[in-house]
Amino acid sequence: MAIEKLYYTISEVAEQLRLNQSVLRYWESEFNHIQPRKTKKGDRLYTQKDIDDLRMIFHLLKEKGFTIEGAKKFLKENKAPNTSLQVLQSLSKIKHQLEQLKNNL
Repeated sequence: MAIEKLYYTISEVAEQLRLNQSVLRYWESEFNHIQPRKTKKGDRLYTQKDIDDLRMIFHLLKEKGFTIEGAKKFLKENKAPNTSLQVLQSLSKIKHQLEQLKNNL
């Protein structure tokens, strides 16, 4: 059983999302609700909530084709983006399982 960490470094988050660190820093400047803690040295520390928010932003921008402004508007109008993200992740897992079943036939 994996132990969930309280904080993740920018390199860990970038690896999870398969993005460059510069993209994460840019999104932080564009989306006000992405506010990772910073150490005295200025290193960013992301919580799981930050990562979930970044996943939603990734989904909107990279998978749905939203613009930055469109994603900001969507997030502002939909106060519970994490619920939407959870549904999307569940559907994605189900799709993957169905594809595996199809391939095994």
